[in-house]
Amino acid sequence: MARSAATTATKEATPPANSSPAPQQDSNDFLWTYTEEPHRTRRLAIIKAHPEVLKLCGPEPMTKYVVAGVVGLQVVLAYLLQSTPFWSLKFWAIAYVFGATANQNLFLAIHEISHNLAFKSPLANRLIAIVANLPIGIPYSASFRPYHLTHHKSLGVDGLDTDLPTALEAFVLNSILGKAFFCTFQIFFYAIRPMTVYRVDLTKIHALNILVQAAFDVVLVRFTSYNALLYLLLSSFLAGSLHPLAGHFIAEHYVYETITPTQRNPDNKVPLPETFSYYGPLNILAYNVGYHNEHHDFPAIPWTRLHSLYEIAKEFYEPLPHHQSWSYAIWRFIWDENVGMSCRVKRKEGGRLVGGGAKWKQSEVEA
Repeated sequence: MARSAATTATKEATPPANSSPAPQQDSNDFLWTYTEEPHRTRRLAIIKAHPEVLKLCGPEPMTKYVVAGVVGLQVVLAYLLQSTPFWSLKFWAIAYVFGATANQNLFLAIHEISHNLAFKSPLANRLIAIVANLPIGIPYSASFRPYHLTHHKSLGVDGLDTDLPTALEAFVLNSILGKAFFCTFQIFFYAIRPMTVYRVDLTKIHALNILVQAAFDVVLVRFTSYNALLYLLLSSFLAGSLHPLAGHFIAEHYVYETITPTQRNPDNKVPLPETFSYYGPLNILAYNVGYHNEHHDFPAIPWTRLHSLYEIAKEFYEPLPHHQSWSYAIWRFIWDENVGMSCRVKRKEGGRLVGGGAKWKQSEVEA
């Protein structure tokens, strides 16, 4: 069985995570901290020790070709399934194995592109994100960017970081059934939650995203059938449900490690672990999003160069706790009573809002 383990510089002496205690905390509260988020501090330390890492920054030309290939694959599969009954095993099996994998890949392509890592031109990045959005069925690429960039700039900040569960979610879903419900329908939580926290300004790119997606959906149904569109929508749902690749949503920032009483002291200044990487083979299908500490440290480094960052700055990353399996991360999240919705690090202030009326230069966003 794949296991999620905390690794340190002396790996041999570290017990696997499934045999070590999980975070000890009040189940009705989050892990509150008064320290600065760790990524800026580590980024500066890495740059000081290895200034050559800055050469890794910049767009990755391969991204647009991967996007085109996956979009094409999904359109072909939708066409081939136009006459296959929605309730058939074949329809669901293809949607789960191929469709969900492809659409999760496109979710993460949009994530990558939100950092302007497909083209040098910001407009070109906005447009390729709209193309990547097509097989997802629902327009969201334009809205995702400001929320995601705020997640980077305001990691863990209550009221700004929409990746954080709300207090209501943590209270209602604090059970095995509740966590299983969240994992099954988490795509809807990530779609609806941002709008309940704060709303970003609508722009021409939002309008274009909606118009292009609506036109694509209408043309798809007109020349195939409603089943083709249902295939794409089902693929998107399964991609954010109980699917191995969907494990990254939970594995990235939910705290599985032991949090000592000293660390939980509100006056304590020792940073809590709050971002966790995964270095396994599923990264091949997921734009290396498993290199999540690396991504938060250097959001301007594209997916193809995150491994190089890890190798260059190995002394910084190797001691950090990380997951061995996204599937096991989901399993343990559901069944371990000590791991749940409130196992997230929160801070009451700090950070910056990107969007929602705030105007930031691109250099500030990517810093």
